[in-house]
Formats: sequence, structure tokens, C-alpha cells
Amino acid sequence: MKRRITNVVRMEWAGIAATPSSLLFLVVIPLILVGQALFLSWVVPRFVNPEILGPAGGNADTLRLLILRQFPFFVLLIPAMVANVFATLGIVEEKVSRTLEPLLATPVRTWELLTGKILSGAVPGLVVAWLSAGLFIAAGYALGWGALLRICLTPTFYLSLFLLMPAVSLLSFVIGVIGSSRARDAKEAQNLAMVVVLPIFAIIGLQVTGLVEFTPLRTLFLSLSLAAVDILLLRVAVRLFGRESIVTRWA
Repeated sequence: MKRRITNVVRMEWAGIAATPSSLLFLVVIPLILVGQALFLSWVVPRFVNPEILGPAGGNADTLRLLILRQFPFFVLLIPAMVANVFATLGIVEEKVSRTLEPLLATPVRTWELLTGKILSGAVPGLVVAWLSAGLFIAAGYALGWGALLRICLTPTFYLSLFLLMPAVSLLSFVIGVIGSSRARDAKEAQNLAMVVVLPIFAIIGLQVTGLVEFTPLRTLFLSLSLAAVDILLLRVAVRLFGRESIVTRWA
């Protein structure tokens, strides 16, 4: 079982490594998101009315701190966007090119196949997101925001990074696989995968407006809830995959 899943992951990674555009996507998207977060943290406080800031400029730091605190949730977009491309194209393109059929003829079980495909994209997306978080923190210190970042590095930050983010990453890829296994083209599958991005924006909005404060307990609860949803949706994905009908449908 473990060996078959590993073989699927290796096969998918070999395909990613052979596609320069995929590797470029893994680098460019995170850099753009990190750059946007740093730019907003730097430029927005500069447009605050000096009379409001006062002589000490304390309100500027308060505003910048508010923006910096959103980064753990903002960076959730990285695995979600990676999933939008990798998970959807991974199956749809294989259907069109007829390279999925030989794999389906092997002893690999459907849930092993889908688990391997999900992990092959979720793991790189997750690693890239963690590297992006490290780059963001390093750049923040280089810009002189060390005192503000130390306030941001709370238990909620680490729970979001190491529990919530893996749950979101897996959720993104599971939904992407469901979409691609039922869709007839990549565009249709990507439209479904984009559903994951909407709750992330909702979380950011709730944080910024102060309607909900994501304490460590709430972040832990949200992470575990999403993990349970991941398991449930994986079972749904296996049922919806339609292994036997793929060959005849795409003949």
C-alpha cells in the first residue's frame, strides 16, 4: 500500500520536474504573494494622515502590525493556488493524453492513486508556503520590523503555519482532484478548485474587521475540523472518480 502511493508520488514529481512551467509556477506565485504582503505592510501606513499618527507615529506601527498579523492566513493562498493548477491539470491532462489509462490498469487502488496525486502536489505546495513564511519574516526583520514581528509570532501563528496550512493544502488538492476527475476540461476543473480560495478571503476579512479573533483554541479547532473534512472528501473523491468509466468516456 505505502509503496504504491510512493510510486504514484514519484511519478507525479517526475512529471512536474520535466515541466519547467510547473517549477516556475511554484516559485513565482509565492514570491508575488510575499511581495504583495511586504509592500502593503510598508506602503499603507505611509498614507495615514500625519495628524492622526501623532508625533510618535504609534498608529503607523499599530496599522502595520494589523497587516502583519494577517500574513499567516494570507499565505494560505499559496497551497490553494498551487492546487488550482496542479490538482486540476494532473488528471484532466492525463485523461486527454490517454496516459491515465495504463496507470488504472495496474493493481493500484483508487484511493491509493488519488492519495498519491494529492500528496504529490500538497507536499511541494506546503513546503513552498513554509519557505515563503520564512522569507517574509526574514524580510520583515531586514526592514526593521523586528519588534512588530515578535508580537506576531504567537501560538496562533505557529498553529496556523503547521496545522491549519497542511489542512488547507490537503483540502485544496482533494477538491481539485474531485473537480478534475469529473470535469471534461481544465477550465471547468479549475473553476471548482477556486472554491477553496473564498473561505480564505473570508478568514482574512473576519480578522481585519475584528469580528472574529483567531485565538490558539479557535485555530486548533478550525485545523482539526478541516482535517476531518479532508478525510471525508477523500472518501467522496474515491466514489466520484469513476475509474471504470474513464476509459470508455474518453475513448
